[in-house]
Order: sequence, then structure tokens, then C-alpha cells
Amino acid sequence: MPFDPGSDRAAERIFLADLATARNAPAVFAALHAFSDAILPVRLWTVMTVDESAGVARRAYTNMPGAYPVSGTKPIVRNEWFDIVQGRHECFVANTLSDIARVFPDHELIGSLGCASVLNLPVVAGGEILATVNLLDGEGFFTPDRVTRLADGLVLPALTAMLAARHLSSTVR
Repeated sequence: MPFDPGSDRAAERIFLADLATARNAPAVFAALHAFSDAILPVRLWTVMTVDESAGVARRAYTNMPGAYPVSGTKPIVRNEWFDIVQGRHECFVANTLSDIARVFPDHELIGSLGCASVLNLPVVAGGEILATVNLLDGEGFFTPDRVTRLADGLVLPALTAMLAARHLSSTVR
């Protein structure tokens, strides 16, 4: 999907309006998901918050709650993925299921959903990784152009959404 400034600006305006009216973290992440889908739709889309002190990542949002419920956690494993995403705060990309299997213990479930490629976008503030936005689709989906488009288009909205979700979660309404 080529860059369309008019369409992307419209999607951004919708995202900001949805964010402004969100009353809880799920609504914030739903707005981010809709914005991401406007940039480039994918099969599986999740947000995992990172709790490094507890050694786990917790699923805060998913578009496939049957397979990946919001209550789910994954252990933080110090591997190639950790070095790239948590160590260097860079996107992790794998475009085959065998590459995914090297770093994710749930690779069989990922494959059963028709996904064989992944892009994990770190959400970083103050030098700390707060979360990852995880996009998955068919084998070979994340071409260099698509990675650039998603990374460039989602980094600031994802940070904004994460900070808004944290704010709303800490605010009693």
C-alpha cells in the first residue's frame, strides 16, 4: 500500500479524535489498532506491556482474543529478540515461521493462525521500553518498505497511546 498523505492525515485525525474520547486503556489501544489498520492491515495485532522487573510481558490488547486473550503473559527471554527490541530499542522483523520459532515459544499457535511473519515495534519513553506493538501476517509480509511505513507511521501514535493508557489506568473515574 503506497503512502497516501491525504488518507494518512485523515486516519491520524480519526485516531486523535478517538484518543481524545477514550475512557480506558482498551479504547486507547482500539484507536491505535484502527489507525495501524489504516496504514497497513495485518492478520494479528497485539500490544504487550513490558514489566522487566517481573520478567514478563503482558498482553494489553489483541484483535484475536480467542487465540491471544488480553490476560495472557509471555516470559521475557534474553535472546536475539531481546537484544534487538529491549536492548537496542529497534524493530524486530522475522518473515518466516522458522525465524519466528527461534525466538517465540508460541510459534505453533502463530502458524496455526496463518501467520508466518512478525514486526515488533518497541514503544520507548525515557530510555525504558514500555510496550511492543506486534503485527503478524503471512510469510514474507514485512518487506523493507512495509517495515519503514509501519515503523515511521506508528512510533509516535504508539507512544502517545501507551502514555494515554497508563494515565487512564491510574486515574479513578
